[in-house]
Amino acid sequence: MSDDRTEPLRKIKDEVIALKKSPLYAERVKNKVFPVIGEGSHHAHIMFIGEAPGKNEAATGRPFVGAAGKLLDEMLESVGIHRPDVYITNIVKDRPPMNRDPLPEEITAYGPFLDRQIDIIRPAVIATLGRFSMDYVMRAFGLQDQLKSISQMHGKEFTAKTSYGTVTIIPLYHPAATIYNRSLKDTLAEDFKVLKKYK
Repeated sequence: MSDDRTEPLRKIKDEVIALKKSPLYAERVKNKVFPVIGEGSHHAHIMFIGEAPGKNEAATGRPFVGAAGKLLDEMLESVGIHRPDVYITNIVKDRPPMNRDPLPEEITAYGPFLDRQIDIIRPAVIATLGRFSMDYVMRAFGLQDQLKSISQMHGKEFTAKTSYGTVTIIPLYHPAATIYNRSLKDTLAEDFKVLKKYK
């Protein structure tokens, strides 16, 4: 299969690297770190969307490589999904200082890049990781009237129409939230089983 998606995805990367108007650009330059664009298959059936890169991610330019990433890998393995077969990204492409939550203006600055990534990759399933990602994606697909707290929405399936067809959105807890909470980790493992039928 010829990959006609590499070039438009590379263009997004170039634009994010040059995004001086981003509220986080100065932070990136000061700390000599990288933006985290995303990685995985450009023809992924399942796309995972987190919130923003952490310290390890910004240091390497790769998504989910720290403790939360190890947990994500473990969850993928538990349902027989290979990480290279999915696409993993975040809404915000640069690390907020001290790993704080992304601010509304940061989500506004980076959201359009995520929208384009979705349009290029055309996933059948979007698994959101954490409440910021869930909120952004549900609103982006016109499902804001179905928004509740993540504790009420996790593991459920929502269907939306896109320019390329139908997409299933599955909100999940962020792996980082489960690191110190055993019961949340069990919940996340249970929710991941929903993805089995989509792999």
